[in-house]
Amino acid sequence: MTAHLTLATQGGNPIWWVGGIISALLVIFLVIAMIVSRYRRCPSNRILVVYGRVAGAKAAKCLHGGGTFVWPLIQDYAYLALEPMVIEIPLEGALSLNNIRVNVPSTFTVGVSTDPVLMNNAAERLLGLPENKIKDQAQDIILGQLRLVIATLSIEEINKDREKFMNLINENVAQEVNKIGLELINVNIRDITDESGYIQAIGKRAAAEAIQRAKVEVAEQERDGATGEATAKRAEVVGVAQQAAAAVEGKKAAEQKQRVVVAKLEAEAITGEVESKRNYEIAAAERNAETIAAKKRAEQTQRIQVAEAEATAVAGENTSSAAVAESNAKLAEIRAEAKRRAEVAAAKSLEAILIAEREQEIARLSKEELAPQEIEKQRIEIAAEAEAEKRRREARGEADAILLKYEAEAAGVRKVLEAKADGYRKLVEACATNPQVAPTLLLIEQLPTLVAEQVKAIQNLKIDKITVWDSGQGGNGYLGGKGGTTANFLSSLIGSLPAMHELAEQAGIELPAVLGRVDRNGGEQVEVLAQAAPAARRSTKVDA
Repeated sequence: MTAHLTLATQGGNPIWWVGGIISALLVIFLVIAMIVSRYRRCPSNRILVVYGRVAGAKAAKCLHGGGTFVWPLIQDYAYLALEPMVIEIPLEGALSLNNIRVNVPSTFTVGVSTDPVLMNNAAERLLGLPENKIKDQAQDIILGQLRLVIATLSIEEINKDREKFMNLINENVAQEVNKIGLELINVNIRDITDESGYIQAIGKRAAAEAIQRAKVEVAEQERDGATGEATAKRAEVVGVAQQAAAAVEGKKAAEQKQRVVVAKLEAEAITGEVESKRNYEIAAAERNAETIAAKKRAEQTQRIQVAEAEATAVAGENTSSAAVAESNAKLAEIRAEAKRRAEVAAAKSLEAILIAEREQEIARLSKEELAPQEIEKQRIEIAAEAEAEKRRREARGEADAILLKYEAEAAGVRKVLEAKADGYRKLVEACATNPQVAPTLLLIEQLPTLVAEQVKAIQNLKIDKITVWDSGQGGNGYLGGKGGTTANFLSSLIGSLPAMHELAEQAGIELPAVLGRVDRNGGEQVEVLAQAAPAARRSTKVDA
C-alpha cells in the first residue's frame, strides 16, 4: 500500500505512463523501419537512378554500386540494366568513296555506360524504355554513322586498311551512342562484299601473287636444301674418316697405356698385400687394448651422468612448462599477425592480378589484332616497292644491253667496212699499172662461193657414175652436127662463154684470157675465140 501511494503522488496514473512509453517506442521503431525500408542498394549489374528532388541542378542522381536513401514523397527510384546488348546491322548497298556499293553486315555490342556524365544521359533518355526500343535507337544511330564512314573510304582502303576502318567506326559510333548514355563495347565486321565483285577480284589477284611468290620461295628453298644436303654429306664423309682415324690412333694408345698400367698395378698389389697384412695384425692388437680401457671409462662416466641428469630433469620440467605456456601465447599472437598479413597480401595480390590481367588483355588485343595487320601492311608495302624497283632495274638493264649490243654491232660493221675499204684501196694501188686486174681478182675470190651455191643444187643427187658413149662417127650434135658427142659437149660449153663475158662486162670486170675474148661486129654478132684443149679449140659465131 505504501508503494502505490508514493507512485500516485509522484506521477499520476501509472497505466497512462506505461502506455506513453510504449507509444514512444513504437513511433521510434516505425521511424527506423521506414528509414531502413527507404534505403536502396545498387547491384553491380545495374545503375540506381534516383529522381525527383535531388541535390544540384541535375534531373536525376545515378549510382553504380553502394546505396543511398530515397526519401518518400519527394523522391523515387528506378534501375538501368548494364547487361550488354547485341545489335545486328544488316548494312547493304552503302556507297563508298569511289561510287561502288558495298555490303557490310556486322554486329555491334553496346551497353549503358558507368561514366557519371553518360549515366545521366542514359537516365534522361533511356529510363523506363524496354530493351527492344533501346536497340532500335542504337541501330538507327549505328547505321547512319556506318554509312558515313564508308562514304569517306575507297574500296581499297576498306579492304586493306582494316585498322583505319575500325578506328573510324569506333570513333564515330562511340561519339553518337554516348549522347544517349550508351558505350560501344565491341564491333564485329563479319564480311565485306560488293555487288560488282571488285573485292573478290582483288582477293583473287592477291592470291595469285601469293601463290607465285610461294612457288619462287619453294624453288629457292629446294635449291638451298639440295646445296646444304650435298655440303652436309661431304662434311659427314670427311668427319667420319677423321673420326675413324682418330679412333684407331686412340685405341692403339689406350692399349699401350693399359699394358703399362696393368704391369705397374700388379707389382704394387703384391707389395701392398704384404704391407696390409702386417698392419692389420698390429692394428687389431692395439684396438683390442683400447676397447677394454674405453669400456671401463664409459661405465664410470655413465653412472655420473645418470645422477646429474636426474637432478637436472626435475628443474628442467618446471622451466619447460613455463616456457611452453609463454611460447603458446607468443604463437597465438604470431598466428593472428600472420593471418592479418596474409589477408592483406591476398588482397594486394588479387589487385595486382586483376591489373596484370587487364594489361595482359590489352597487350593480347594489340598483338593479335593490331600487330598482324600492321606487319601485313608493312610487308605488302615493302614487297610492292621491291617489285617495282626490280622491274625498273630489269628494264634499265635490258635497255642498256640492247644499246650495247647495237653499238657493238655497229662498231663491228664499221670495222669490217673500214677493213674492206682499206683492202680494196691497197688492191687498187697494187694494180695501178693494170686496173682491170683488180675486178678479175675480186671475181676469182668469189668463185668458190658461186661454185658452192651451184653445188648445193645437185648435192642431194646420188650419181654413181657418168658414162659417155661416143661412136666417133658424128651426128646431130651441137654447131652443125659435126664431130663426136664429147666434142659436141665441149662445143656447147664454149657456146656459153658469150653469156659469161656479157655478165662480166655488166659487172665492170674482164675475164681471164684463158676463157677467150669477145669480138663485136656491128653489135649484131659476137665472136668468141676460145683457147681450150686442142681437141675442142675452135671459133664460133653466136647470135647476140
